[in-house]
Amino acid sequence: MIMIEQTISHSIVESEKPIIRRRKLQRLKEYDYSLDGSYFVTICTKNREDLFGHIIGDTMQLKRDGKIVKECWEELPKHYPTIMLDEFVIMPNHVHGIIIIINDIVGARHASPLQRKHVSLGTIIGSFKSATTKRINEIRKTTSISIWQRNYYDHIIRNEKSLCRIREYIRTNPERWTCDKENPMFQGTDKFECWLNEEGKQNIKAQRIL
Repeated sequence: MIMIEQTISHSIVESEKPIIRRRKLQRLKEYDYSLDGSYFVTICTKNREDLFGHIIGDTMQLKRDGKIVKECWEELPKHYPTIMLDEFVIMPNHVHGIIIIINDIVGARHASPLQRKHVSLGTIIGSFKSATTKRINEIRKTTSISIWQRNYYDHIIRNEKSLCRIREYIRTNPERWTCDKENPMFQGTDKFECWLNEEGKQNIKAQRIL
């Protein structure tokens, strides 16, 4: 599998709440996000509103909307046969996940020509956000209420060491809520964010992970 890495931060809608901290922008303009690779993504709710549940102790307790988000995420490979899902966590006001794009994956060879078409990370995230927004609005009996911020943050993973660290970060995220940058009550420095920003300064180069 080809793994590559660079930190990308798509512009995020600015919240009216001054406590919100925006991620550093390091946009990669000419990269093809339909290429094989593993992508770490973070998607935040509109205005960082706590919609999906609460942290109790070190555990995330999902509310109804959080369960809908979980269902929509797990259904993504049904719609996009060229992707695999890795670690994933739902937090009160955001989600973290790893999406792996493998364009020659065996299952995709038997899909329809339309499904076999290379799909970009942005298309996948857009589909996920649309599906969750539609289902949540249907349950609430509301119309076109925004759930997510307009954009998202991503980090392209290059090597096994980075992959393992990001997996661990996702798995332990509920335990880290008090020092999570997306927590409105957080004050200080998120060591993982510092590491991720440093990783993003490295040049992109392909590396095969055996």
